[in-house]
Amino acid sequence: MTGSVDMRLGAALAGGPHCLALAESCTGGLIAHRVTRVPGSSAYFDRGLVVYSNRAKEELLGVSPELLEHHGAVSEACARAMLSGLFGRTPATVAAAVTGIAGPTGGSAEKPVGTVWLAWGRRGEGRVECRRFPGDRVAVMEAVAEHALHRLLECVEEPR
Repeated sequence: MTGSVDMRLGAALAGGPHCLALAESCTGGLIAHRVTRVPGSSAYFDRGLVVYSNRAKEELLGVSPELLEHHGAVSEACARAMLSGLFGRTPATVAAAVTGIAGPTGGSAEKPVGTVWLAWGRRGEGRVECRRFPGDRVAVMEAVAEHALHRLLECVEEPR
């Protein structure tokens, strides 16, 4: 199917009994924006949470303060906990969570600007990966959103 990943994901989600939820930190709602600009998205999109602060991750997704203290918000453990929190608190059958450093400040030698952890999957199964996206703040955010949408599309299109 040709077209933007937004439209392709929308068609794939609309073709089945899917319910999508998102948890976004470094993208600040950009992924949800891209999902909802597709006509008919209300049929499959349940919610998008912008959990920018650690407090929001704790309160809205149940990410433990100890996990954040030990691993940090930009970590595999946090991305997994965010995804788990979505599945535990929503009716989602498909979900994604992103947490990272969009810049221009906030990076370190271990976690430079552009470092992002993504978690996605269907209820009962999840995947996670770390990526480094180049560019300024807006470029990083847009690249993360595009990548997350592609991962969700792959997930939805996979045979069960």
